[in-house]
Amino acid sequence: MGKFVVRSTATGVKFDLKAGNGEVIATSEVYTTEAACKNGIESVKKCCAGEIEDQTADPIVSVKHPKFELYEDKAGEFRFRLKARNGEVIATSEGYKAKAGCLGGIESVKKNAPDAEVVKE
Repeated sequence: MGKFVVRSTATGVKFDLKAGNGEVIATSEVYTTEAACKNGIESVKKCCAGEIEDQTADPIVSVKHPKFELYEDKAGEFRFRLKARNGEVIATSEGYKAKAGCLGGIESVKKNAPDAEVVKE
């Protein structure tokens, strides 16, 4: 079972969504308050059922928010970002060497986020 780990940083508060094996599958921006961070977690829980917009495909087929955007970064790694209904980025992934790994990360968010407990580190 996954969990959201809330922790303080030098500039605010952020969360990591961790899978049952402890691997980080998505991370948030830095929020100014813990309450704002928890609102972000609730948004991820609500929006993680979104479709995938593959921005590496040709042509790119747009999908409505909320959605996962799968893209290739400057280093040639595949990443995703989860966007809320309002288009704001609410979670991002690490870089994956293979597109299949990135798609697996998205599926892991979809599986783990809805029922994940929230713990403070």
